[in-house]
Amino acid sequence: MRVFINATPVDVEAGTDVRAAIRAHDPALEASAAEGAALVTDARGIAVPLDQRLAAGSILRVVVRARRGEPDPDADA
Repeated sequence: MRVFINATPVDVEAGTDVRAAIRAHDPALEASAAEGAALVTDARGIAVPLDQRLAAGSILRVVVRARRGEPDPDADA
């Protein structure tokens, strides 16, 4: 089945989860998502878990986060 990741069509097996689809598109991006360094959303901008099964035509956006770790409590002081 065909899904779309960051506007790129990716062909995967039926029943594939988000993690495997991202891995098929870009293994480094999948590693970032698994580490929490990238945010994965659906076409509406709603975060999706990596173990969610995809349907044909699913649209995912994967964005690498600029910040890592916990925010500095003194950053706005």
